[in-house]
Amino acid sequence: MPEEDLVELKFRLYDGSDIGPIRYSSASTVAMLKERIVSEWPRDKKIIPKAASDVKLICAGKILENNKTVGQCRVPFGELPGGVITMHVVVQPSLAKTKTEKKIDESPKKSVCSCSIL
Repeated sequence: MPEEDLVELKFRLYDGSDIGPIRYSSASTVAMLKERIVSEWPRDKKIIPKAASDVKLICAGKILENNKTVGQCRVPFGELPGGVITMHVVVQPSLAKTKTEKKIDESPKKSVCSCSIL
């Protein structure tokens, strides 16, 4: 691969830690990036994505679509040659999982009152 076809990316997680920087081809798709993020996700985190569909990538304030390539997602201005592009990672569990969690949350809760009358 020619050197100019490579883009150096790092992925900022919800707690401020990073995955990368790693060099990718400009032809790599966002879906490929998500698969790699899931495979390299630190296991000591509270939130762990189960699949690439649980992950959203944000670059320059835009949510990236799976079928776009890294070359299409790059911002043309403000890039330094040889600089690292930071993409933000949002973990959003699938809809089926959140529906089952809601059922658990809807169970009756015990009320605890800590009022003091003086």
